Amino acid sequence: MKRICVMGLGYIGLPTASVLATNGYQVLGVDVGARIVETVNAGNIHIEEPGLHTVVRAAIGSGNLRASLEPEKADVFFLAVPTPLTADKKADMSYVCQATERIVPFLEKGNLVILESTSPPGTCRDMLKPILEKSGLEVGKDIYLAHCPERVLPGKILKELIENDRVVGGFDTLSAQLARDIYASFVEGEIFLTDVTTAEMVKVIENTFRDVNIALANEVALLCESLGIDFGDVARLANRHPRVNVHTAGPGVGGHCISVDPWFLVEQFPDTAKIVHLARQRNDGMPHHVVERTMEFLDGVESPKVAVLGLAFKGNVDDMRESPSLDVIKLLEARGVTLAVHDPFVKNADIDLLPLETCFDGADCLLLLTDHNDYKYLNPRQVIRLMRKPVLFDTRNLLDHEDWREAGFIVRVLGSGRT
Repeated sequence: MKRICVMGLGYIGLPTASVLATNGYQVLGVDVGARIVETVNAGNIHIEEPGLHTVVRAAIGSGNLRASLEPEKADVFFLAVPTPLTADKKADMSYVCQATERIVPFLEKGNLVILESTSPPGTCRDMLKPILEKSGLEVGKDIYLAHCPERVLPGKILKELIENDRVVGGFDTLSAQLARDIYASFVEGEIFLTDVTTAEMVKVIENTFRDVNIALANEVALLCESLGIDFGDVARLANRHPRVNVHTAGPGVGGHCISVDPWFLVEQFPDTAKIVHLARQRNDGMPHHVVERTMEFLDGVESPKVAVLGLAFKGNVDDMRESPSLDVIKLLEARGVTLAVHDPFVKNADIDLLPLETCFDGADCLLLLTDHNDYKYLNPRQVIRLMRKPVLFDTRNLLDHEDWREAGFIVRVLGSGRT
């Protein structure tokens, strides 16, 4: 199985296709975006990820990777397309269905189809199998089907793609074994075999676990604000217990996984997934809390302006998917606040991005939403000269607050009731 077709050249598909190509496979990467295809074929990248440009350039240069708008015959088909949420918090499986439909005309006996996209448990069995069998080939007999969900962190994708353990779920035993052999060519971590639905549930529950624990942290942070104490102190001291790991609080939960996948369980099991649902509501409510506190700082200010630092959902990446910053910005705009937004990593956004100095000029509050390392080096003594009202609201507990206070700022921190 040397010919591989990867459907989707996004945050997972492009790194996967490139790593496969550098390990000797003949890889065709398929995407619906003409600009993406053109960019990849030129040996360039359309997403920011450390080391990815080098790997893509090497893969294209070797002749083992090329990109196209259309799929072709292959031995193995990877499906690495988005599974976002609809407006009513349901799993949007249209991209997975469309990608699967597109490969049906090219399927041949002995082919292996691997779904990498995170999907609701039962997707391979109940959705992909019927589509694939439109080819006249039977899954588990003529063609093979597996689910191997990605487990990577933006900013460390290439490293974790290779080093992390992988779970491979097969529609049958042979499907799992064939998929394992592909991953074993580049994965240095352990590879664990299971059935396809278990693998789907493993991925969803990994992200649900994190979401629920972040929700606990965010809820405790709100309690600490009411008590007039500092969540950072509480979490630090509680984590000295050998069996406690309180997570970090923040302005919400973003990214394509943690903020999305738990909803799959709520949709499928609304009467059972009660804790999961409450955690989602808590985390989705954090942008509203950030906005309410920000408006308190702006009370009495005529035509307020807020300097917003950070669009990405986490520090040091350009990924804005499901970012709580976007919700905060929308809510503040609805309250009539003028916003000046900056992000050192994001290059393409529907929001106008400004230089730092322009953001600070005449601002009444500096609202830090993303923990980019770049912001640690801001000089508060220079910033305060530009602002109209020296208020810092640090929702990530990132900055040296004593330094900012000494410079003359009123400092407020998410999760802290101290003034």
